[in-house]
Amino acid sequence: MRHFDLVIVGTGSGNSLLDSRFADWEVALVERGTFGGTCLNVGCIPTKMYVHAADLAATPEHAGRLGVDLALDGVRWPEIRDRIFGRIDPIAANGERYRRDHPDNAHVSVYTGTARFTGERRLEIDGETITADRVVLAAGSRPMVPAVPGLADVPFHTSDTIMRLAALPRRLAILGGGFIAAEFAHVFSSFGVEVSLVVRSDGLLRREDRDISMQFTKLAAQRWDVRLGREPERVERRGDGVRLHLDDGATVDADALLVAIGRTPNSDLVNAAAGGIELSPYGYVMVDAEQRTTAEGVWALGDISSPWQLKHVANHEARVVQHNLLHPDDPIESDHRFVPHAVFTAPQIASVGLTEQEAQERGVAYVTATQAYSGIAYGWAMEDGTGFAKLLADPRTGLLLGAHVIGPQAATVIQPVIQAMSFGLDARSMARGQYWIHPAVPEVIENALLNLPLP
Repeated sequence: MRHFDLVIVGTGSGNSLLDSRFADWEVALVERGTFGGTCLNVGCIPTKMYVHAADLAATPEHAGRLGVDLALDGVRWPEIRDRIFGRIDPIAANGERYRRDHPDNAHVSVYTGTARFTGERRLEIDGETITADRVVLAAGSRPMVPAVPGLADVPFHTSDTIMRLAALPRRLAILGGGFIAAEFAHVFSSFGVEVSLVVRSDGLLRREDRDISMQFTKLAAQRWDVRLGREPERVERRGDGVRLHLDDGATVDADALLVAIGRTPNSDLVNAAAGGIELSPYGYVMVDAEQRTTAEGVWALGDISSPWQLKHVANHEARVVQHNLLHPDDPIESDHRFVPHAVFTAPQIASVGLTEQEAQERGVAYVTATQAYSGIAYGWAMEDGTGFAKLLADPRTGLLLGAHVIGPQAATVIQPVIQAMSFGLDARSMARGQYWIHPAVPEVIENALLNLPLP
């Protein structure tokens, strides 16, 4: 039985912990799936590479109203797929090879398999037991699959598999109305696939600010077959495809089915309880501000412990864990005050801070203002009549409480607001204390700031 100074379970953000400062540590690195984690292999990076291609494919339908006649001659799905994974797969393989074979990693032992706790900092990996002074759990998450009768008997995809389809389907049914569903609906519909979404709630992207959710739901219904407030009662094979029987008696036929109802942390796979690690009611590994679990000498980061399930959060937490491993007498804490996110669908969506409904539920005093893209000069250039930026601010201090953007370049446009919130810049100072390039898209934020009813 080998003993290590450090065991890291998961090779996404967990792999980034190791640098030259750990050269004299004996380290075990454990991966149950593909080296490199979710973001690289089945998440952020490949999906956004598909989104960019989809944005280009969707250009002709928007260009006509500007007097530019374009046509989409075709979508070469195998070339798109192979370009993406022809770049990603070698990165994953080379990353594993580097950890296994490079002289700089002579102190690192790479294990392939599922690590499960059998005691305090004691792990079993496919029959082999190892122990450690310290353990970092960065084992990520996996797609959730609902218990729908018949689902296990038909071919279906999750976000882990849908991007490697051999060919584009003619019709795609998607279970779910969150960000994964919204992004893949945009990708496949832009490539000419007929998309149907079956959504349990009465709107898409329900965790967004209500005005964003309502606007996106309205726009989505114009592009896709959206079935709101519906659940599948059973699924059956229909020829080479599937048929979904919904709870209102309707059916949806498709050549392919994507289950995109969310992701669940892999805490159950590591047998956390056996290691003395407590879980939240939702299955996340419980951590304190220093990313320590309830077990001595065990830290956790990323999707297994963070309900945000965002790569930039995992990277931030990895930096905190790295520091705390190296400097146990001078620990630092994670900063989760202003965690932003974006949905790379069409239109693009980005958000940070409180939604209006959250402010109301928490009894937080706020003022709000909205600026439409159609009211700024570059919005005129784009002829955008649907996008807007919405801000919430403290009526007393003018400090921003939240920002929500739907429209072109939303994920980029929102960044100055994230910076202002993080460094305590009030709305009036932000609006008038700097130049805003004219005419440029960020003016949608400038005008929203000026619209806030502040003294």
